[in-house]
Amino acid sequence: MGEAFVVQEQSIGAMLAAARHAAGLTVEQVSSATRIREAIIHGLEQDDGSQCGGDFYTRGHVKAVAKAVGLDPEATVHLYDQQHGGAPRPVAASAVFQADKKINVPERRGPNWTMALGVALAIVVVFGMMRVLGGASDQVRTADVQVASARPKVPPNMPVQPNPAAAKAVKRMVTVEIKAKRSSYVQAHDAMGRKLFSGTLKAGKSDTWSAEDKVSVLLADASAVTLQVNGKKVKLDAGRGEMLRRSFGPPKMTER
Repeated sequence: MGEAFVVQEQSIGAMLAAARHAAGLTVEQVSSATRIREAIIHGLEQDDGSQCGGDFYTRGHVKAVAKAVGLDPEATVHLYDQQHGGAPRPVAASAVFQADKKINVPERRGPNWTMALGVALAIVVVFGMMRVLGGASDQVRTADVQVASARPKVPPNMPVQPNPAAAKAVKRMVTVEIKAKRSSYVQAHDAMGRKLFSGTLKAGKSDTWSAEDKVSVLLADASAVTLQVNGKKVKLDAGRGEMLRRSFGPPKMTER
């Protein structure tokens, strides 16, 4: 009787490990090429796919590693299926999406028109009562209160009496305007001696002062300025550099 030999088929993990060594690759290099963690590759070479997350993902990792180490990826996956009971059965779409599962959707109810109508009628009744009561109270208040006229009562054709004091003050006002042709020192005082101006009036500048009864001016160089009193130009007979002191009164009054 001839001797019987038992031939043991090589596992997928051993094939992947042998092919990696033959290609001169490390586990780290295979991990970098396939984007698969080193722990998973070590597990596949030991025929341990527990870290892959299921048979579907294990087949994908086997295919990727086989391609990286130089094996035929399709033939390697086919051998893996044979060693693990065949290719996984396809998953029906109905099982994934559970289309036959009944979903409870709350029933959408229409608006309660009866209740809405009742609320609207109640609002109308309340509003009507408020209008009635409010109108009665307004009538009572109107009877008790006299409306004040916004326009003051002024007797017709009543002449407006002028203010004599104000008119007299306007007539007594004196206005003096000085304009400098050249820079010159100027002083101005009113009838009570109060100072209206004191300083140098620069060339091209002008100044105006008003006071009651009298305005007195002191001109350090009378030829350097022009003078107007109550809107009328006043002639100053003075030589260059001549000092002049003058006083002026209200309109229609002679100079003093």
